[in-house]
Amino acid sequence: MANKLTAEQELQRKTRRGLLTLGAGMAAAVGGFAWLYPRADAEDIPGPLRSVLNFNERVVRRALYDNSHLAKTFPAREVGKLRANGKAGLGEPLDLAHWSVDLVKVGEKQASPRLTMAEITSALPRIEETIEFKCIEGWSAVTQFAGARFSDFTARFAAGSEKAPYVRMATPDGEYYVGLDMLSAMHPQTLLAWEMNGAPLTEEHGAPLRLVIPVKYGVKNIKRIGRIEFMEQRPGDYWAEQGYDWYAGL
Repeated sequence: MANKLTAEQELQRKTRRGLLTLGAGMAAAVGGFAWLYPRADAEDIPGPLRSVLNFNERVVRRALYDNSHLAKTFPAREVGKLRANGKAGLGEPLDLAHWSVDLVKVGEKQASPRLTMAEITSALPRIEETIEFKCIEGWSAVTQFAGARFSDFTARFAAGSEKAPYVRMATPDGEYYVGLDMLSAMHPQTLLAWEMNGAPLTEEHGAPLRLVIPVKYGVKNIKRIGRIEFMEQRPGDYWAEQGYDWYAGL
């Protein structure tokens, strides 16, 4: 009987220990989940990963977006075929005759002025660059673009707005939009482009006007720009709201 009671007591002891261990494990799992997903407003990115992205963001801003740091350029013979990835914001038929871009200067709420392609192309120096267009999916293509520097555009049509920390660009229907820090937007290789590989942009590649920003991945190179807005607060971004890094730099 004594041996039997001792066995029962040992079983109870092990059961209690097992329950305590299970409870501690569950508590650790809950705590770990809370650590990974601390807030509902963190763009659905786990906390530690968000911290890493924030660190990368600070490093990239200091190292890559300085005007003295230029993306590599290539000879024309290396130009390849650029995929027409991404159709968001391109669903509506393009009416070139009535197209214009809304420009909202810093501190303003209404678009002023609405700019046509003729006004943009006639007022700004034409710049060509042959760069490696890099997709966040892992592929790239050497591509030649021509257009106007965004810094020249800002100086001509929105003087003073370069002091804003951010700029937002969206397609005419508002379906696709990107948020940019002003440091990279004003980079000397950032273009508002209307030509690609020696010809006018096609609709699938963003006609009549698209962004070319070599220090960013393709997701930031918005096609068919319909609105440019200089902002004091960091704007939303189509892909950042689905879990990608807001900066999406190279």
